[in-house]
Amino acid sequence: MKEFYNSIVFADKIWLWALLVIPILLGYEYLYNSKRKPNFILSKFDSSKGASTPFKVWCLRFLPIIRSISIACLIIALARPQTSFSNEKISSEGIDIIMAMDVSLSMLAEDMTPNRVERAKSEARKFILSRNDDRIGLVIFAGESFTLCPATTDHTVLLNQLKDIKCGDNQLKDGTAIGMGLGTAVDRLHDGEAKGKVIILMTDGANNTGDIDPLTAADLAKKYHIRVYTIGLGNEGTAQIHIPGGGVATINADIDEGLLKKIAAQTDGKYFRADNDNKLKSIYKEIDHLEKTKIQVNAFHHKGEKFYAFAIMSIIFLMLEMILKYIYIKPLP
Repeated sequence: MKEFYNSIVFADKIWLWALLVIPILLGYEYLYNSKRKPNFILSKFDSSKGASTPFKVWCLRFLPIIRSISIACLIIALARPQTSFSNEKISSEGIDIIMAMDVSLSMLAEDMTPNRVERAKSEARKFILSRNDDRIGLVIFAGESFTLCPATTDHTVLLNQLKDIKCGDNQLKDGTAIGMGLGTAVDRLHDGEAKGKVIILMTDGANNTGDIDPLTAADLAKKYHIRVYTIGLGNEGTAQIHIPGGGVATINADIDEGLLKKIAAQTDGKYFRADNDNKLKSIYKEIDHLEKTKIQVNAFHHKGEKFYAFAIMSIIFLMLEMILKYIYIKPLP
């Protein structure tokens, strides 16, 4: 019912100003009646004590109110009240995305705030929150690879899994198996029904272990029409890491940019280099722009005329006034 009244609009609103005349007419009516001379005079005032006011007198007093209601209904009818309902049918064509993230110990390097893996998680979280209609999954890899979360639209579960990622604490042997990370991501996407399939592969190193060659995995991605965006993470030169369990180590940047570029080019994707916090943020924004979900909206609008009810009410109250005035309350001689 509340939604119904909220949907009422008036086609000819100017008529509503006429409602201001009704209080003036009522005031005049009662002021005029109070100044009229009485039609009969009681011989003794005491004889009227205890007498109840006749029903006809009450009806006579309410005639101006009944007439005002009739006029008000007529004015509202002339303003043409309408119900306005809108219905939107949305058909969305989401895409399937797997985020393959390097979790080797080198991802603890502190050349990003607070370190590479935490910065990568933060920007990935923002990306996931911006993709409401897509199925997104998460693969992690170091010396081995593991599917942490299959592609899903339940982004709450996905974000919880992302939050719990820790380098050196994932039961994966250390190393950088880019081929296995990419191969696992392809395996999770190849039989999906989505028209668009994307892998975002992020690493800060070179492939140095694993049973799958990265370019072989890229060939599989191309075969299944999966586009791969590769991101090389970290600054040039050296960076410090705090090793889990204690200790500090210094590592050298060893990103195999040539390999990452080949994987991207082979799959019709794109390679990005993220050497600082802002660059990584802009990379995710660009990928988000390149892979925008297609949404088609069909809007239906309907307006229904509702002045009939007010016109009928106006006639009913007008007839009630006439019946009371000219039939029930007989005019005095």
